[in-house]
Amino acid sequence: MTKAGTRLIQSAKEAAAIARGDAVPAHSWVPADVEVRDIRHKLDLSQDEFASEFGFTINQIRDWEQGRSRPLGAMRAYLLVIDRDPDGIRKLLKHAMRRAA
Repeated sequence: MTKAGTRLIQSAKEAAAIARGDAVPAHSWVPADVEVRDIRHKLDLSQDEFASEFGFTINQIRDWEQGRSRPLGAMRAYLLVIDRDPDGIRKLLKHAMRRAA
């Protein structure tokens, strides 16, 4: 068997183990694109409100939504967490601000 074939079989075995819950993925997957406008609309927030509430600049939000740039790395992951649990993020940010004061 080729080296590539061996890696494919190993990958399939690892995927099956992760699906069964017998293994934990080595990396978390973050999609290449995040629809910031969709997340913001889902929360019924203006660009200013969204930026202020979650620690972004208004220019970041505008650039992402208008396609001039896109969130990278940790920003994409953060936006996914906001999408999944906005109230949890709000609670964590509020707690962090109280501790900083």
